[in-house]
Amino acid sequence: MTRPVELFPLFAGLETLEGVGEKTAKAFAGLGVERPKDLLFLLPHSGVDRARKASVRDVVPPCTMTVEVEVGAHFPPRTKGKPYRVLVRDAQLEFTLVFFHARGDFLQRLLPTGQRRLVSGKVELFDGVAQMVHPDHVLRPEEAGELPVFEPVYPLTAGVTQKLVAKAVAGALTRAPVLPEWIDGPLLAREGWPSWREALVAVHGPAGAAELAPTHPARQRLAYDELLAHQLTLALARATLRKQKGLPTVGNGLLRAKVVFSLPYSLTGAQSRAVEEIAGDMAGPFRMNRLLQGDVGAGKTLVAFLALLIAVEAGGQGVMMAPTEILARQHFDGLAPLAEAAGVRLDLLTGRDKGADRAAKLRDLAEGRIAVLVGTHAVFQKDVHFADLRLAVVDEQHRFGVAQRMELGAKGAATDTLVMTATPIPRSLALATYGDMDVSVLDEKPPGRKPIRTALVSTGRMEEVAAHLRQAVAEGRQAYWVCPLVEESEVLDYASAEARFQHLRAALGDGVVGMVHGQMPPAEKDAAMARFVAGATKVLVATTVIEVGVNVPNASIMVIERAETFGLAQLHQLRGRVGRGAAQSTCLLMYQAPLSEGGERRLKVLRDTEDGFRIAEEDLAMRGAGDLIGTAQSGLPRFRVADLERQGALMAVAQSDARRLLADDPALEGPRGKAARMLLWLLDQDRAIRLIGVG
Repeated sequence: MTRPVELFPLFAGLETLEGVGEKTAKAFAGLGVERPKDLLFLLPHSGVDRARKASVRDVVPPCTMTVEVEVGAHFPPRTKGKPYRVLVRDAQLEFTLVFFHARGDFLQRLLPTGQRRLVSGKVELFDGVAQMVHPDHVLRPEEAGELPVFEPVYPLTAGVTQKLVAKAVAGALTRAPVLPEWIDGPLLAREGWPSWREALVAVHGPAGAAELAPTHPARQRLAYDELLAHQLTLALARATLRKQKGLPTVGNGLLRAKVVFSLPYSLTGAQSRAVEEIAGDMAGPFRMNRLLQGDVGAGKTLVAFLALLIAVEAGGQGVMMAPTEILARQHFDGLAPLAEAAGVRLDLLTGRDKGADRAAKLRDLAEGRIAVLVGTHAVFQKDVHFADLRLAVVDEQHRFGVAQRMELGAKGAATDTLVMTATPIPRSLALATYGDMDVSVLDEKPPGRKPIRTALVSTGRMEEVAAHLRQAVAEGRQAYWVCPLVEESEVLDYASAEARFQHLRAALGDGVVGMVHGQMPPAEKDAAMARFVAGATKVLVATTVIEVGVNVPNASIMVIERAETFGLAQLHQLRGRVGRGAAQSTCLLMYQAPLSEGGERRLKVLRDTEDGFRIAEEDLAMRGAGDLIGTAQSGLPRFRVADLERQGALMAVAQSDARRLLADDPALEGPRGKAARMLLWLLDQDRAIRLIGVG
């Protein structure tokens, strides 16, 4: 799989471009530009109108303008540090060009008295007189053609100027070949998009501000190219996984019926639908790779357990993996009554299992006596063997990337994979992160969950809130009190949690208040959690370690201190820790006044809705895709052109397009397939190209 010859000039060193030396090439790396092709995708973010005007009289300063002038007298500075001035006259008016730290001889050559020059730059009024400080361009009238009517403005980094970028981009553009079309003909026609090369020329030579918008056809086209390449990579990963033959796993429904019968309520429509989709996948000839996406409290765990029972009904085993020991234990406790109803053996394996206990569990697992195992990633150690592992459920809070999902599949001969995530993600992002998977969405709340009352309270009313808590505790209720995040420092986090703990203990009495925070040894943290779960402590002061998965039905109050310092998704997750029992639950968002505009908008969205998907869409609109899932660990691709907030709708088109193209031409050998290979090379998706090789 070698790079196509047509692309060689675009993959050469930057120094091969005119005007770029070794030092400049190093500086360009600050913009993520390492080869000429990277310049093609370094798009201007704004532009300057350089259209010619007859006179300064025609504009309202301050503004940028271009005008032809006759050069008058030069006035060098009399004292050091004062500016050098040159008087010039346009068709109607005299004004001054101002230069700081300038060399007189250079300016005499640039602006000879009595000659005509074209000047372009920012005009400002200074004491009522027009002046242009350091013009961007000074040209002879015959060179006027060199000045674009609308000049694109590029992002810069240390050691790189606008002129340099513009020149380098122009050089790179001359190397961009006319390539065969990889976008589906009807789509191209319907959207009215230009060809790849025309699009590049258009985005780097905008005629006006409208052409810089993400909605402009040339920008849309280049964004689509990027999304298509990304979705092709995911679709190829998916096809590779699917080539690995699965074991058809067909259950008889008996165990599932027992569990459903034992429940005090019936499944929601969304839960039944998800179970059917999963059963269909497991019965099929390929390995399942499905994402179960549900809002806080939508009943994902039940769906996952019913899926595990399909594996057991078919004579196999299932495993459920949680990222932490607390969560594994909790899943285990939560599933125990269901396993009992079904009459199957459920067991727990974590890093704590040692010696004879561990050996006995491993033996029972290898000989098939344990039907469903719950554990941390300890279940992936070398000495853990299953008799017949059919389904692995991953609680996706430690964000598995595509690569880890592939490794996971390697453990069982033909293990199906179900990944659960409790973070509602807007559709465009879900496709960007999980485009290789099939998705089931739980978008209904089980019956009997009361809405949570959410109120905004300023920190000035702290004593009032403490009094409210005292009353609630007296009535036998439990509460969480989440402390603010302090400057990313666990030591300071600890200090703030410790101070709040002392304050509440004084207000509510000894033995009523417990505390967990990031600095505690895991065993202490578990013990503090256990006391709260058992109801021994009534109020749990915590840094955000409680964010995920903790289930205490009796806890019906959630106080979040300095709520404005948290992200929307985080607040939504925290609020989801209450409202799990029969009592009416309350969430108090305590904020410090005055709130910033963004902070206020976040808290109001949260107060007005409990729909995680709506909250996620708002979050995306406010923060952008990278921040939404924390770019560092998100596994979210970094797009150069595509803007997921404004062009997210293209992602779904790209996904179905990529899957269709691969279904018609799995080895990408046809005319459009070969063109698509070009695209993958251009956008550095060599991983995808290797996957075609695998196929």
